[in-house]
Amino acid sequence: MDTALLSRIQFGLTAGFHFIFPPLTIGLAWLIFYFKSMYLKTGNEDYWKISRFWTKLFAIGFVIGVATGIPMEFQFGTNWSSYARYVGDVFGAPLAAEVIFSFFLESFFLAILVFGADKVSKKAQWFAALMVAFGSTLSAFWIIVAGSWMQTPAGFEIINGRAQLMDFQAALFNPSVGERFTHVITAALTSGAFYMMGISALFMLRRRNLAFAKKSMSAALVVAAITSLLQIPIGHAHAVEVAKLQPVKLAAFEGRYTTTAGAPLCLFGFPSKDEQCIKGAVEVPKLLSILIYGDPNMVVAGLDSVPESERPPVALTFFTFRGMAGLGTYMLALCALGIFLMARGTLTESTLFQRLALYSIPVPLLANEFGWMSAEIGRQPWIVQGLMRTDQAFSKVVPAGQVLFSIILISVIYAFLFVLWVYFIRQAVEAGPESLSGEASGKEAI
Repeated sequence: MDTALLSRIQFGLTAGFHFIFPPLTIGLAWLIFYFKSMYLKTGNEDYWKISRFWTKLFAIGFVIGVATGIPMEFQFGTNWSSYARYVGDVFGAPLAAEVIFSFFLESFFLAILVFGADKVSKKAQWFAALMVAFGSTLSAFWIIVAGSWMQTPAGFEIINGRAQLMDFQAALFNPSVGERFTHVITAALTSGAFYMMGISALFMLRRRNLAFAKKSMSAALVVAAITSLLQIPIGHAHAVEVAKLQPVKLAAFEGRYTTTAGAPLCLFGFPSKDEQCIKGAVEVPKLLSILIYGDPNMVVAGLDSVPESERPPVALTFFTFRGMAGLGTYMLALCALGIFLMARGTLTESTLFQRLALYSIPVPLLANEFGWMSAEIGRQPWIVQGLMRTDQAFSKVVPAGQVLFSIILISVIYAFLFVLWVYFIRQAVEAGPESLSGEASGKEAI
């Protein structure tokens, strides 16, 4: 057994499972803040009742997210001690800032939202909702700073065989952090909105709490539509940044084995490592050069621009990138259908859209996973781009058998946590929200 490979599998397992929850809670937090704001603006108690229901679901996801995020912190010391020793002085700074400036802020004000509903004023609750949304977004910022630094390291010097932080501002605003943060937060808003849309659709399908479901669905649908549309220019800007700073990663995204002038955009195909080409490629001539450089004849670097030992796994990077883009297209189409039905006033009657919305709850989460995988796999073989290889970063003294046992144990625990999350969400949905004005009891069919 290979300790390095098993350590990568373990980190991928923990990070991938944990990554379900932050996007959901970030997106949901801002929607909760919207409903709190609408209450203060209109004085309509319905908005307050809506916010209380979604706060319950937020709290459940937040707790599971915290529980699944803790093992990731420990892995840097247990499974990746060589990495921690080499770059820990730099990488550890944003992680520490995330806990000090974000986690405690979010946790404190979430306690006010959950336990102080009848003990503090409505304005204090509104402020608490704002701080929870801001804290969750700020938390994501610090994590993205750390991850972006691994992609485009800056603000450090190698002294006595270790990376030491010399310019905090340069490390904080490393070259890729802006595009990546915008991309991830927009995706998080989409994730929270789809989550709200799906659960609202379930109430519609059951003909329960229709006033609640309609208000929730309408707000979530508008957010989902706007953020899904925004991902087109945001994703493009991110791809341009990757082309400039990590051209080999872009080559893996696009399956470009050879450096090409006037490079086509590959829509789909099957990468062949042996033949160094994309089999059955469906391409748009010169479009990649146009999109990246605005010039149909510009040269786009291929995988042949670096030695084979410095090339990422092409097939995984290629397919996960297309998985993200394909699901993004589906979400945009579904939102367009929803906006059309809402404009016609038939949103509550369309069972087809409601079923699609319900079954699409996992779609943005899966797109997030694909995007994360393509970004991280596309960076290989580097754990820190151009500075440290992944096969140099794992803990040499930890036996492979122990890593394998921990993978099995973590898998069992995470499976239990997932079942627990689904159970509590189901219980909250079955109990339903408080009845809105003029609405029958939430537990009665309409």
